[in-house]
Amino acid sequence: MNASTVIFYVLAILVLTFGAMTVFTRKIFRAAIYLLFSLISVAGIYLLWGMDFVAALQIIIYVGGIVVLIIFSILLTQRAGDKLPPPIKSRLLGAGILSVAGLGFTSWIVYNYLFTSSNLPAIEPSVHNIGKQMLNYTQFGYVFPFEVINILLLAALVGSIVIAMKKKEEKSTNDTNQTK
Repeated sequence: MNASTVIFYVLAILVLTFGAMTVFTRKIFRAAIYLLFSLISVAGIYLLWGMDFVAALQIIIYVGGIVVLIIFSILLTQRAGDKLPPPIKSRLLGAGILSVAGLGFTSWIVYNYLFTSSNLPAIEPSVHNIGKQMLNYTQFGYVFPFEVINILLLAALVGSIVIAMKKKEEKSTNDTNQTK
């Protein structure tokens, strides 16, 4: 076992540990911080694999954009130190069933996809070539994953807005009831 394999396993354990801590903690601010560490560990795996551009995107978009947006949303709408209410058992069961179904669906796709090796020469990893390849509609283009990432970012932004709006409405309703 060489050093890069050991580093990969350490980073993978960090990703899984912080991911589990993100899901299972009842303090929402801590969950955001654990998510931050998990995403940084994923960027470390990208760096280990020599994908500097993807690691930079991971840091800029997810760590610098999404997580900071989530933290600001928490700080503006919630009391960051308060504990969340315990989860409802039926929701836990539903989430577990959906997780297993998602794992099964993903495994089915991976096992049924025909991975073929390419004899084409490697592309120089410059920003111009990566951008050109990313927006290419031909066989080796990445338009579809690029659009999926766009939808993910849009969902994260809409989710943040929904979280912010919901708490604001509840607070104004409580204030109205207290004045009566």
